[in-house]
Amino acid sequence: MAIALSMAAFAANVQAQQAPAAAEDTEAKTLAGLTVTAQKREEAMQDVPIAITALPEQLIQDSGVRDIKDAQMLVPGLTVTSTQSEVQTVARIRGIGTVGDNAGLESSVGVVVDGVYRPRNGVGFGDLGEIERIEVLKGPQGTVFGKNTSAGVISVITRRPSYDTTLEGELTIGNYGALGAAASFNTAIGENAAFRIYGAKRKRDGFTDVEIGRGPRREREDGDQNFHTVRAQLLLEPTENLDINLIADYTSREENCCVGLTTVRGPTAAIINALVGGVGVAPVADPFARVAWSNRPTTQDIKDKGVSAQVDWITPWFGGATLTSITASRDWQAINGLDFDFTAADMIYRNPDSDESFTGFKQFSQEFRLTGATDKLDWMVGLFYSDEDLKRHDSYSLGAHYEPYLSTAVLSQIAARFPAGVVNTANAATFLSQASGRPFGSNFGGLGALDRYDQNSKSVALFTNNTWHATDALDITLGLRYTKENKELDSVYSNPNGGLGCGAAMANPARVGAALAARGVPAAARAALVPQVIGFMCLPWANTLHNGRTTNQERDEKEWSGTLKAAYRWNEHVMGYASAARGYKAGGFNLDRVQSSNGLSSGTAGIAPVNDTSFPGEFVDSYELGAKTTWAGGNLLLNATLFHQTYSDFQLNSFLGTSFVVRSIPEVVSQGIDTEILWQTGLKGLMLQGGLMYADTRYGDDPLPDADLAKLPGSRASFAPLWSASASATYQWDFGPDLVGRAHLGAKFSSDYNTGSDLDPEKGQDAYTVVNARLGIGAKNRRWMVEAWAINLTDEEYKQVGFDAPLQTGSWNAFLGAPRTYGVTLRVMY
Repeated sequence: MAIALSMAAFAANVQAQQAPAAAEDTEAKTLAGLTVTAQKREEAMQDVPIAITALPEQLIQDSGVRDIKDAQMLVPGLTVTSTQSEVQTVARIRGIGTVGDNAGLESSVGVVVDGVYRPRNGVGFGDLGEIERIEVLKGPQGTVFGKNTSAGVISVITRRPSYDTTLEGELTIGNYGALGAAASFNTAIGENAAFRIYGAKRKRDGFTDVEIGRGPRREREDGDQNFHTVRAQLLLEPTENLDINLIADYTSREENCCVGLTTVRGPTAAIINALVGGVGVAPVADPFARVAWSNRPTTQDIKDKGVSAQVDWITPWFGGATLTSITASRDWQAINGLDFDFTAADMIYRNPDSDESFTGFKQFSQEFRLTGATDKLDWMVGLFYSDEDLKRHDSYSLGAHYEPYLSTAVLSQIAARFPAGVVNTANAATFLSQASGRPFGSNFGGLGALDRYDQNSKSVALFTNNTWHATDALDITLGLRYTKENKELDSVYSNPNGGLGCGAAMANPARVGAALAARGVPAAARAALVPQVIGFMCLPWANTLHNGRTTNQERDEKEWSGTLKAAYRWNEHVMGYASAARGYKAGGFNLDRVQSSNGLSSGTAGIAPVNDTSFPGEFVDSYELGAKTTWAGGNLLLNATLFHQTYSDFQLNSFLGTSFVVRSIPEVVSQGIDTEILWQTGLKGLMLQGGLMYADTRYGDDPLPDADLAKLPGSRASFAPLWSASASATYQWDFGPDLVGRAHLGAKFSSDYNTGSDLDPEKGQDAYTVVNARLGIGAKNRRWMVEAWAINLTDEEYKQVGFDAPLQTGSWNAFLGAPRTYGVTLRVMY
């Protein structure tokens, strides 16, 4: 059971506001009385029959948490990774999540910020500003939070305005040239209104050096940081029964991310080196030397802005029920350049231009909830509506090295099938021009693919969640949600360069056979090799069959989700519960060029365009048996949950070396135990926290039609460590009458797991542990504090995601975890 919160500072702050005689009693209430909003009403965490990790503000600050990715350090079973850009940031809980560079896929772990749902991977990840707390809810949460929460929810609650006038500031300097500044101002506006504004600017050099070859890339570092954010809130309380909170926020990130590092150097490296006339890829696979080869820019420009209004009105109806309205409008867009081949050769890339590389969401959402209570029943009914417009501009550009590289690689593969000397590989770079009959250098080049996707999604849901207090000890909770959704996608495909090489080969297969014969390929083998050669010439970005295609797709979904829970308080120390839940994740469309042998998504490798790129919804049946226990006068919490989750039609987005393909896996089962301890010890100022999760998450035994996924049946799922654990210790002590010292040490352990959706062993990650530390000294009245800190203190080396090096058979790359960073932070408050 997850309740990983190190509350020492929280307790200290409460104690500072109480009379000394009451301090001991306050400590006793601090942990047992922790409240959360996991069921969209304030409740004591120890009374909620859900596996929850609640991270309070002070622990977040001690641990250096700026965004949700950082928060994984504090939550067993939570894994957060990034790939081609920070846009592609994915959260997984208990080994379940969504992966891939595809905006058409919605998340298995929902992200909610101040009650507003963020629609996709990466959209909800960024500097979160002044965080009051983060609640991580594990297991399906669709009843209250809606679709796309089949694995859980990360709910972020920021600090609201208050009626005090305060000014807070923060200045940080660190290695890699890190420099950050943040400030907030809060004040009352009359007796019934308050205003709060927060702003931050952070910069840092890149973690990776880049060998750019002949360019045109100029940036010799990658993985840098350069963003600013502002968030303003206006609280209006015109009457004692009416509360209105208005929020506006804006974030900009203009950075360079992300290059891949070579983990396995394959035979194609020699071809690349020959093309660049030197070193075009890592001479030795040493990824943690953090030197990458990339001749094209990885510029990313991300803008995220939005406004929301939450209205809470204690009505005169139903015994003073509260009517809540949350209205929100959000606009998120990202432009990201990419060197697809991850080498210094000029092969395949995407320009950082809005016409060629753009993903944008515009979303309007409205939620109404009516919440009330009687002696016997806590009830809630609600309505949710969202209207989302998604645009994607996708492109592939082919450089001067693409044709000679592909030609040489294809002929080398063919020659390897026969005894040495049978196939003539002289001037191998000209082989594909011989196969097409076109002049060398004219088959591929320029803007190979330029596609447009416009998707609209409308969703309406009715929901209810009710707890019946059957006896003083027994609570029964019943929740139900009905969701109706419509998605419509218009896609336009084009090959601005005409796909000439591919078109010529398809028009005259006999010429391809003649080119093979001229190279000495035996006659018996030619018939089978001709379609394979054409397949290489007609990879998705060069396939002329896509040129001029337009498609319209539409899907409707009407689904039920719900939960049934029973919680029994055995005595003042122990509450046990059992729950069953049905979760739902929406189906959608693969926003990518898809082609196969038969024009169907289920087909094998081929060049026939697939018009129907839809995939069905994902469902989960989850069962939990848990206990929440409170000891030592409220100072010790011990919690545990047994869980068993069965997913059907699990949405797996797999990168197969040339494109991302969505597959529905018939079954995935995740089962295990989640345990945690939170102890406010008898030693004043010392707080200990620890959590251990065992999660056996495996694909079903059913065989899959795709040969690239042959390793999956019966295997442990990717990004699903069998064991994960977190632990932290925080100690605060006095320095004389006016000063206080504070020390924090935290660690996150993960056992080994595979980072690839196809489970290639080259993508495996060994067990590792990341350690963070912080040491500070400041004024007791919190006017100032200076902190020295380190993230990844031991400089642990680990991969975030491993992947096939595109077009480079026998080579693998990886996106790495961050190295050790350290620095000093000054905080002031007036």
